[in-house]
Amino acid sequence: MMTPDEHFQQVGAELADLGVRISTMMGRPALKDRAGKVFANLQRDGAMVFRLVRDTPEYDAALELDGASLFDPMGQGKVVKDWVVVPPSASEQWTDLAEAALSRPR
Repeated sequence: MMTPDEHFQQVGAELADLGVRISTMMGRPALKDRAGKVFANLQRDGAMVFRLVRDTPEYDAALELDGASLFDPMGQGKVVKDWVVVPPSASEQWTDLAEAALSRPR
């Protein structure tokens, strides 16, 4: 069984042909597009956060995954628009969600 870090690395490798590179954001592993914009990032608890656009099928599907939630980076009830947290238990969905996040304008 792969760790969340290994799943994250796998997603980055699978999307490398699309110009995706692995970097960091606030000290955590992140996926960046060709322009250097972050569209996904791995959290300390092993969950992955994706920048999906509200009111899209991918956004809605991500929120329906067991344990998924809106991203509240400070834990104070202030969610970040368009970002969805997907737990490691749904890591088999990470590549598809990363592709969807990559395809959305930023």
